[in-house]
Amino acid sequence: MAMTTGDLKSDDLEKYRTELTGYCYRMLGSAFEAEDAVQDTMVRAWRSLDSFEGRSSLRSWLYRIATNVCLDSLNAGNRRARPMDLTDPTPVAQARLNERPEITWLEPVPDGRVLPSVADPAETAVSRETVRLAFVAALQHLPPKQRAVLILREVLAWKAAEVAELLGLTVASVNSALQRARATIAEHAPATSDAADPLDEEQKALLERYVAAFEGYDMQALTALLHEDATMSMPPYDLWLRGHEDIVGWMLGVGEVCRGSKLVPTVANGQPAFAHYHPDPEGGFAPWALIVLQLNDGKIGGMDFFLDTKRWFPLFDLPERLPA
Repeated sequence: MAMTTGDLKSDDLEKYRTELTGYCYRMLGSAFEAEDAVQDTMVRAWRSLDSFEGRSSLRSWLYRIATNVCLDSLNAGNRRARPMDLTDPTPVAQARLNERPEITWLEPVPDGRVLPSVADPAETAVSRETVRLAFVAALQHLPPKQRAVLILREVLAWKAAEVAELLGLTVASVNSALQRARATIAEHAPATSDAADPLDEEQKALLERYVAAFEGYDMQALTALLHEDATMSMPPYDLWLRGHEDIVGWMLGVGEVCRGSKLVPTVANGQPAFAHYHPDPEGGFAPWALIVLQLNDGKIGGMDFFLDTKRWFPLFDLPERLPA
């Protein structure tokens, strides 16, 4: 029997919040904008219950509203990026810290906010892979409707006819948009990463060695864990570095202030991450960065240091500081 508006309760809407947040995050590239978009979706849905007549599923109806909210936001010109999308790598000798506004940057997100619990391991793997920073950054190169088509078709496995109905397009238009989106994504192919759900024993050992090397500030041990072309970025600065020599040069130069830091494990964007606490002259350790790692082929391919800890640490439920 079809659900009628009189049967609907707020809990019926709320059970879709996590998957909708994941959808909006892939569309918008911002954890905070995604949560705002989903809240707007819920409010619009509740106010418009009279227009929901059960002709489509409640889930489809909510996705239609969420898509419109995201498209309105994206039509305002928002497109988030990583430092790698904006500049070339900088030799450490020429490195300068140039800060750009918050709206510029692709944002990290806690897994629990965007990855709903599902029983199917293959579906879980796709969900985690498609919230990786590199993949979401690649999505940002697509025009808004192509972005929606690609996510709905290839991430959420909707049928072409379902996407056409949701977006008010023909099936032929959806298929054409998907082909163009695939071509663009191929041009900006996101770096591959190893599956990390759960971490295998080799990955656990790699991360333990990373913590020991970083906390011990042992650059020889650290570079042994990094690919030769590993990258390091530090939003909100547009500077990014590539390769052992420049990363070590930075860590032993400007980055020397990080000597003696502590790392606390967490997860972000389906990837291993650490809360980085910096020695505080007044005692203990103060928040310094959220580090998101990219693992591939048994080594670390990328380290993204998100420095705006006043935004990230509360979002990830991380301690405000660590005792001495």
